[in-house]
Amino acid sequence: MTDLVVRPLVAGEEKLFDSMPDPLPQLRQISYADGIAGGGYRPEHTFVALRGDRVVGRAAWLLLPGSVGEPWLERFDLDLKPFAGAARPADAAGSVDTASEIGAVLLRAAHDALGGPKVYHAALPAYWRRQPEARAVAEATMAAARLAGLVERGERIRFSWAGGPLPAPSGRFSFRSAQDAAEIGALVARIGEPVVLTGAETARVVAGVDLARDPLAWLTGTPLGNWRVALHGDEPVGLAGPTADACFPMIAYLGLLDESVLGELLADAVAALAGGGAYEVVADVDAHRVAVVAELERTGFRRIRSRVVFTPA
Repeated sequence: MTDLVVRPLVAGEEKLFDSMPDPLPQLRQISYADGIAGGGYRPEHTFVALRGDRVVGRAAWLLLPGSVGEPWLERFDLDLKPFAGAARPADAAGSVDTASEIGAVLLRAAHDALGGPKVYHAALPAYWRRQPEARAVAEATMAAARLAGLVERGERIRFSWAGGPLPAPSGRFSFRSAQDAAEIGALVARIGEPVVLTGAETARVVAGVDLARDPLAWLTGTPLGNWRVALHGDEPVGLAGPTADACFPMIAYLGLLDESVLGELLADAVAALAGGGAYEVVADVDAHRVAVVAELERTGFRRIRSRVVFTPA
């Protein structure tokens, strides 16, 4: 078997990175060349594993221009074809002979060059566990991440609402715009842990902002009046930060003081965005929040992708 070579890309090798077929084409990720043009990908943050002229593994760390944080691993793909259904080769001790081992060698070499392991957001189809091919891809890359010293921390699901009727309000709650930044800040402090956070990873890396604790520091382009406060009588019971000022309309923040308002606050936030002309609204939620996932689906959202998060040990 041809020796494995792991190295960073050099400027002008965008086609080499993109020469490897995308193992999960349903994710519709941008090409590496477009990522280079936009400034998020850089050759010195990109590594490939080669056998001869063939790319058998690739990894690209993303850092948006102007970011204050560290790059995160955004693209990590392995070629499973040589190993599909095959027995483990009886090579010499220490040889690299599985896709996951190739991936681990690739990641370790990159970590050494980048000053240590970085966060990895493993992008996957929404129902990847139910799809044998997608599951095989996911299991190989995640096994490689673990071998390279990364630890799985959880899964986040992205949902999308793309039109359709919203559940009718019960009449139990009322909704209004936030009065000012002080009211928003006070409710955020009382809520503590919001149940919907969209774009939290980007806020942390780009601006060093904890979206859960200080959403106004990130959502600077969103008018304060766009924030929605849910009320039971005169008492605030929930807060939503719908915004159309990001790359697409989203529910950037949604937190509760009364769990029973969740569905109606979701519908109110979506209606506010749709009333402003939004045709699609996205929302991210931790997969372990089963009740929130169910309420999003009842409100008309559908799953469009998952991200399994790995961090350095």
